[in-house]
Amino acid sequence: MEFYISIQIIAFFITVVAFLLHLISKQRATRGKGRKPPQPKGAWPVIGHLHLLAGESKLPHMIWGEVADQLGPIFTVKLGVKLALVVSNAEIAKECLTTNDKVFASRPKSVASELMAYNYALFGSAPFGDYWRKMRKIIMLEVLSQSRVEMLGHIRVSEIRASINDIYEGWLNNHQKSKVSNMVKVEMSQWFGNLILNIMVMVITGRSRFSVNDEQGAQLIQMVIRKYFDLYGGSVVFDLIPYFRILNIGGYKQSMKDTAKELDNIFAKWLKERKFKRKCENQSEGNKFFIDVLIDILQGESEDELNGFDRDTVIKSTCQQLLTAGTDTTSSTLTWALSLLVNNPKALEIAQCELDEQVGRKRLVEESDLKNLVYLNAIIKETMRLYPPGGLSLPHESTEDCIVNGYHIPKGTILLVNLWKIHRDRNIWSDPNEFRPERFMKSHKDVDVKGNHFELIPFGSGRRMCPGVLFALKALSLTLASLLQQFVLKNPSQEPVDMTEIFGMTNSKATPLEVLLAPRLSSDMYHIGS
Repeated sequence: MEFYISIQIIAFFITVVAFLLHLISKQRATRGKGRKPPQPKGAWPVIGHLHLLAGESKLPHMIWGEVADQLGPIFTVKLGVKLALVVSNAEIAKECLTTNDKVFASRPKSVASELMAYNYALFGSAPFGDYWRKMRKIIMLEVLSQSRVEMLGHIRVSEIRASINDIYEGWLNNHQKSKVSNMVKVEMSQWFGNLILNIMVMVITGRSRFSVNDEQGAQLIQMVIRKYFDLYGGSVVFDLIPYFRILNIGGYKQSMKDTAKELDNIFAKWLKERKFKRKCENQSEGNKFFIDVLIDILQGESEDELNGFDRDTVIKSTCQQLLTAGTDTTSSTLTWALSLLVNNPKALEIAQCELDEQVGRKRLVEESDLKNLVYLNAIIKETMRLYPPGGLSLPHESTEDCIVNGYHIPKGTILLVNLWKIHRDRNIWSDPNEFRPERFMKSHKDVDVKGNHFELIPFGSGRRMCPGVLFALKALSLTLASLLQQFVLKNPSQEPVDMTEIFGMTNSKATPLEVLLAPRLSSDMYHIGS
């Protein structure tokens, strides 16, 4: 009897405790749902906080960084009719891109995506859903898989060596004409741009490289890509303040349509050429280009299975995504890396000494050497920490209500992760504004850029992470290693290289990068493999 009573008492207390825990949990949930993140004062009618970005010499990621210093690492701003959540902390970014990854897996709709991205056929701008999942799977498992990236390594090697030989030829011609100086001045921003464009066009379509100063080739395509990015960034006002769409300020809509047509003409021509050449080639898995993979995979797909898009549109849009996303970001990162090295001659010397030790001067650096170039890899990480491809992440949009850091975030909120601010967080990085590659060999030696460490996410993380991270790292590392191994590099000015950033979809250097260079190896080491 006493035992039975004891059981009843215990059961009663368990019931009471469970009920109290339920009430506490419900109260917390209710508080979280009603609790809003801080927001800066001074929102204007119609435009909200957009005026904070106007008339400033500082870029948006810097301005939002200053707001974070005042309000904390998570806050919202009104951008026209849209509410945006700005996150400037690694742990909160991790919560958004892991715990709430599916909630923030979509992209906000935009006029630019309608008019210049085949009406959302580009998987990078496509909303979260079956079509995006299908294309993401194809890209990750087939087009940009590790095995495919490795298979196309010979293209990266041949294009880099051919482009370096262009520099060597220029130096040789100059040296023969002038005996005054052994060094020649070269504008490296354009050189990086041409090189990466050649690599990307070759791996995507199989087309041969553009010749030097080919105004009808490389420069024309780069001009169209630059216009594409400028229009994408400049047309944001139409998305944030829809009333302006009727006005079509600055003729943006027509410019976007014209640029879309220019891009479509380029990719339609390449697709037609490739389909014709495939009939005459004996294709094996090892010599397939990205466009071949897409043709093969999509040949049996119907428009219903492709969200209403025809196969050619999906192929062209995916090639456009790969080219535009891969060209500008990679060439800009290389420009920043070399700028930092020229401004820090000691780091440049250490990198070249490492190349001498690990590779020597009797053969050219290969991709198989990259794993041994610890300091060079640290340089690339430090470059992307200081100058990520975008100061702000590409925008995400919440598809339902959620809780972030205890705050209620309503459906339809734009998420902007301030990569620039996170990468310079004093609580994580000592001397955050200083270029110190050594930190990735000591205090942060285990940190990578592949979306696993949220204190350093230049390629993003989660479902919407850039799928080209492996390809980009290969191209970045081999290009920089080849350049440093083969040339002496110096600043032509007594003043440090200007490190001013320019506003755009890509975090680019505002001014060209000029360097003095001369061959570092014996003459017989050039023209190899070109």
